[in-house]
Amino acid sequence: MFTKNLRYFRKSNNYSMDKLCKIYNERYNGRMNKSTLSRYENGIQEPMFTVVKNLAEIFGISADELMDDKTYEPYVPVNERVPYSEPSNIAAVIPNSKIYQIPVFESVSAGFGAYASDCVIDMLPMVIENTYDVPDTIAIKVTGDSMYPKIEDGDIIVVRKQESVDSGDVAVLLLDGDEGLVKKVTYGETWIELHSFNPEYKTRRFDDEEVLRLRVVGKVLKVVKSL
Repeated sequence: MFTKNLRYFRKSNNYSMDKLCKIYNERYNGRMNKSTLSRYENGIQEPMFTVVKNLAEIFGISADELMDDKTYEPYVPVNERVPYSEPSNIAAVIPNSKIYQIPVFESVSAGFGAYASDCVIDMLPMVIENTYDVPDTIAIKVTGDSMYPKIEDGDIIVVRKQESVDSGDVAVLLLDGDEGLVKKVTYGETWIELHSFNPEYKTRRFDDEEVLRLRVVGKVLKVVKSL
């Protein structure tokens, strides 16, 4: 199918998303960006046939090959390939019906629609017991070291969208409607404190009316560590 084939041929040609967009725009005087290419690869947006034809030309294949129902094996660089091992029996433990692909957003603000960039950079397989939680579960790539060592730069956090959390929870918040934050939250009668795990960062306290500058948008459920 097109989405997987596009990803396969991009990676087999050693093109990053940014590099492929640059080649496309220079060759065809286009306006493709990383966000659009990500939506193509994740099946969120369908490209026009002209775009498919142009991408195929860049890869040196026909448009039919790029659109073929045949799904090419995911491309793995030679230096990352591992010797053959016995197939995993994880399916015997976890039913496929409980495994869902959730979107990975490039930032907190993108994941919660604080501004126009809603770039999905990847999809993450996740076991979710309750199907009702699926639409409200997303993943976000973290930048910065304020939550080090529990959450490091480049890690991915899995978040359930919700408008409140308990005191002591690690939450995702928006400050002034656009600045995305991941912090441990504690409450008082008239104040909220945002705590970083990294001791080099001071606790941020919001008193009285300042509390209204904050909006809880999700609870961090787990951390997927980068390699």
